[in-house]
Amino acid sequence: MIASYALVAASLTGQITSWIGHHGAYAVFAIMAVDALLPAGGELTMLYAGALAAGAIPGAQPVLLGHDLQTGLESYIVLALAGTLGYLLGSLVGWAIGKWGGHSLLARHGRRLHVGPEQLAQAERWFDRYGAWAVFLGRLTPIVRSFISIPAGVLGSPLGRYTVLTLAGSAIWCFGFAAAGWALGSGYEQIHHAFGYVDVLAVAAAVLGLVALAVLHRRRRRVRA
Repeated sequence: MIASYALVAASLTGQITSWIGHHGAYAVFAIMAVDALLPAGGELTMLYAGALAAGAIPGAQPVLLGHDLQTGLESYIVLALAGTLGYLLGSLVGWAIGKWGGHSLLARHGRRLHVGPEQLAQAERWFDRYGAWAVFLGRLTPIVRSFISIPAGVLGSPLGRYTVLTLAGSAIWCFGFAAAGWALGSGYEQIHHAFGYVDVLAVAAAVLGLVALAVLHRRRRRVRA
């Protein structure tokens, strides 16, 4: 079962890079919009976008409005900006879901949105700890960044401040990872192929971790009972 999940994840990684290679800025925008709500490979997306901007991906060319972009600074800015704006859009959708759905929505559908009672409690502690900077810091923190949008709406984060802090945090994230991909240049493809098995191992480890947490949770419930 773990192997199946790992192979699926590796296949999705290939699909993400293929989609970006064929659809350029549109794919980056869409993937990052989803990544604002659920982990969708945002790091990989922006790394690959940076390598694409550098002209390091054979047979792939950045595209915008039906036109091929010049590799280099132009492509880098366009792709990084597409990621930033896509992430901002997804974050605003998440905030709206939380704002108008409230606690009642999470009580009914929280599991489907991957924001159950435990996740919401963690988000509340995050906001209590960091106050006004919770959104900005959350956008720069792995994993947290994909689960903070809906709780921010539920917990009443002001839209104006939320938008500004999200835009700032996502810009740093997207431009930073795209710059790293650009710096890797042609080495990106070599690293991606040489260490492709890392995707499988990472997912396998994650699945094992989730299974362990589930078992531990059940044991705690039995002890409480």
